[in-house]
Amino acid sequence: MSLITERVRLARAGANDKVICRMASGWAVMGDVQFLQGYCLLLPDPVVPSLNDLDVNARAAYLLDMARLGDAVLEVTGALRMNYEILGNSEPELHCHLFPRYADEPEGKRRMPVWFYDWKNAPPYVEALHGDLRRRIAQVLGA
Repeated sequence: MSLITERVRLARAGANDKVICRMASGWAVMGDVQFLQGYCLLLPDPVVPSLNDLDVNARAAYLLDMARLGDAVLEVTGALRMNYEILGNSEPELHCHLFPRYADEPEGKRRMPVWFYDWKNAPPYVEALHGDLRRRIAQVLGA
């Protein structure tokens, strides 16, 4: 079972502690690491291989949810901007990474893709540290 499929299965079962909320197109979840406070993902439900595998209505719903989630993260974090990435190369199922970007990031990283950060040593999501942020994002989304 792929990572995206497993995360959606856990979200449906109420067993994914990183769930922000259920959205029309899927699940908003916090990222496993929080090197940028508020990093989250949108996982489609049902899981599909790519955005191109959704019909026009499902596509519109997914992209609208993606923007709504980005708006909520921007509001809660006060970030400068939001980066959205739909890649699917490592995990070949649709999912969008949402990265808030901050004015106080190191100059060498702020203008670069987030993949230049040290993911292996990034601070993990911990409910005791990040749960309030997760709940505030959910509140803005009306969950």
